[in-house]
Amino acid sequence: MNQNRTQKLTAAEKFDWLRLIRSDNVGPITFYKLLERFATAADALRALPDLSRHGGGKRIKVFSKAKAEAEVEALVSIGARLVSRGGPDYPPLLAHIEDAPPLIGLLGHAHLLAKKAVAVVGARNASINGYRFARKIAADLGQGGLLVVSGMARGIDAAAHEGAIATGTLAVLGGGLDVVYPKENQSLYERIVAEGALISEVPPGTRPLARHFPRRNRLISGIARGVVIVEASPRSGSLITARMALEQGREVFAVPGSAVDPRAGGTNHLIRQGAILTESAEDVFQALNEAERTPLKEREPVDLKGVSLSAPAPDEVEEARGAIEKILSPTPSLVDEIIRNCQFSPPVVSWVLLELELAGRLERHPGNQVSLIQGP
Repeated sequence: MNQNRTQKLTAAEKFDWLRLIRSDNVGPITFYKLLERFATAADALRALPDLSRHGGGKRIKVFSKAKAEAEVEALVSIGARLVSRGGPDYPPLLAHIEDAPPLIGLLGHAHLLAKKAVAVVGARNASINGYRFARKIAADLGQGGLLVVSGMARGIDAAAHEGAIATGTLAVLGGGLDVVYPKENQSLYERIVAEGALISEVPPGTRPLARHFPRRNRLISGIARGVVIVEASPRSGSLITARMALEQGREVFAVPGSAVDPRAGGTNHLIRQGAILTESAEDVFQALNEAERTPLKEREPVDLKGVSLSAPAPDEVEEARGAIEKILSPTPSLVDEIIRNCQFSPPVVSWVLLELELAGRLERHPGNQVSLIQGP
């Protein structure tokens, strides 16, 4: 399916998508592998137990219909809804990243997600000057027609949302759409619900944990054409967002700061590494205008309503399992390299890797890499 075209799922199909992505050991990349292999999410759901068993795992927990219904009802109760990849309200650039969520919860004004976007992120313990700069550049970017995206954390994120709320801002949450975090942002949250938009890929009621934020950060950078880092220490999570932006082919902008302020250590380092030195919104507009002359390279399209592929011959898969496991290690390896180093066809290798992942024994990494998960 060409991602530039919209695809409307039926209510039943979207429900099956929700059950599939919420099932054990199914992340976004695995979700798409399953849809490439099976005709529908419903067919993939039926296949999960056997795939997991063949991969050597315990009985996989398939997300129940009752839990899926409860999640949909929880979204409806707060005025939110599920938006599917390929659907008309899904953020256009987000659809092109390798691990784009198949479904996101959306609360607020959906039309904002169609605008060209830029992210503004930075330190939670922001300085007064950093807070003032973030608010000003976000306001200027918004007045220039861009949607300002951030993560609604305290500090720079909150300042960015406040600066752009009059022209449109999008908050990407690490927890559920109904969970305000931090609590001090309650009034900001309510204003964004009324005037902007919020999205999350996790179910309502989910409390944000540290492990949720790197996954949230990939959405922030994936939605945007560029990421502006205002303040960041050398170990800041904002640098993770910058790294993800680079991996996704986005521009990275960094605001220089004092050499004696730890909050400028990360941004100054980014500038030394080639990030665009940014002193005003004009620097962002200029770079993005130049970048648009070379459009973002899109990934190969994923057919989200494909034709079911035949499973490889059982005896061939049986023979391949042991050989492929011997090649794998805890260090990530390219799938193409695995194929080159064994005598089995790509469909057989893909099938075995899928079995191992659904068994909870394999982890996928960006760049089409996989690694074996070591036992306890």
